[in-house]
Amino acid sequence: MLKIAQLDVSIGSVNILRKVGLELPTGEMAGLIGRNGAGKTTLMRAIMGLIAPRAGTVEFDGTELTRTAPHRRTHLGIGYMPEDRRLVPDLSVQENIFVPAWAMKLPDSATRWDKVCEMVPEIRQFADRKAQQLSGGQQKLVAIGRALMCGSRLLLLDEPFEGVAPALSERISEVIGSLKGEGLSIIVSESDLKHSVDVLDRVFRIERGEVSLETV
Repeated sequence: MLKIAQLDVSIGSVNILRKVGLELPTGEMAGLIGRNGAGKTTLMRAIMGLIAPRAGTVEFDGTELTRTAPHRRTHLGIGYMPEDRRLVPDLSVQENIFVPAWAMKLPDSATRWDKVCEMVPEIRQFADRKAQQLSGGQQKLVAIGRALMCGSRLLLLDEPFEGVAPALSERISEVIGSLKGEGLSIIVSESDLKHSVDVLDRVFRIERGEVSLETV
């Protein structure tokens, strides 16, 4: 479903990604593993069109994303959870999750909401609470739910465990593991494998902007 080839990305004069290549089949979950500054977030932002590549291609189910406007990628069924969550503090949990659906005028937003709550039951429990009233781990769950609102085919989860207490890290790991049964292709970026190694189909190691495939 996702195929990246010879992808180069620079920020200013600094080369961040160098000839990155990876493939992720439909329904598989991959870990993108690397220390801070290795290029994990840059790669996810390039897939989403938030950073323009200098060279290379990003193909999703036959569509060349480097020639596709960023907002159109959401319509293709791609969902993205940024590392810093980016929830709107004064909006309720439900409103935060509906924001991309409203922005994209998704026709099945009510159905998607019910599906999100089915996959992450906690979201319905605090649907009326403001995002700023939640713990960091709870906010991560909401951010995953928001990504699922549009991410019906491909899900990009950037550092879902960072800064989360151990108990909620375990719950987030359970939620991510349960998504394998939904037919989604998923990339989870982490600094190490301790939270998700048991559910990964493949592991990509990123170091100094270069990606290599490892065995799980």
